[in-house]
Amino acid sequence: MLDLLTDPQVILSFLTLAVLEIVLGIDNLLFVQIIAGRVAPERRDTARRVGLALALVTRLILLAAISWVAGLTAPLVDIQGFALSWRDVILIAGGLFLLAKATTEIHHTVDGDEEHGAGEPKIHLSLAAAVVQIALLDIVFSLDSVITAVGMAQHLPVMVAAVIAAMIVMIVAAAPVGRFVERHQSVKMLCLSFLLLVGVALIADGLHFHIPKGYLYFAIAFSALVEGLNILAKSRRRRRRAMSNVAPS
Repeated sequence: MLDLLTDPQVILSFLTLAVLEIVLGIDNLLFVQIIAGRVAPERRDTARRVGLALALVTRLILLAAISWVAGLTAPLVDIQGFALSWRDVILIAGGLFLLAKATTEIHHTVDGDEEHGAGEPKIHLSLAAAVVQIALLDIVFSLDSVITAVGMAQHLPVMVAAVIAAMIVMIVAAAPVGRFVERHQSVKMLCLSFLLLVGVALIADGLHFHIPKGYLYFAIAFSALVEGLNILAKSRRRRRRAMSNVAPS
């Protein structure tokens, strides 16, 4: 164990894998934020923490069963030369679930106020329902994360340490990111659009049409940059209006 702690290659492998796990966890974090936003305000932080804790537990269980995870890629059925594995089935099911959920949330965000009326109380998602939805999709997101970890690191302790470190970073960032998303409806719609994109990518991956994750994350980063500039410009206009209102006549 001491040799692992002092081996430069192991340390570099840990740092690289931890950063990669954080990047791969962005889609999971976005889904957790959207679902947590449907929970009552006083329970949203709990929903985020429980959801990400479930993601950590799922990843650790899958890491402990590496041979079983590897077996998921074995062909399950062969349909005229098209081999379908359990991994493919899980990815397709998860992609369809994500498409349906993101579409429902977009509808709720756009038309929710008109449907319930201005004077009617807002209907919140229960904590248990939110946790169940998060847990179901955590399995899908964990597959890619664990397969990436197995491919990049040769030592199980290094994989476990990297996954735990990445999840700690996401748990710490979850609350401020969630409050930011809740304050800006345009950011929430952007997150839902990303989830639609991720859902399509999962289905394509399950059907053996691989879309490089770099393309998806570039689209996310570029859109986030544009939205950040829009928010900054809006904030500056608001400050200028406030200053002009208090300026002496």
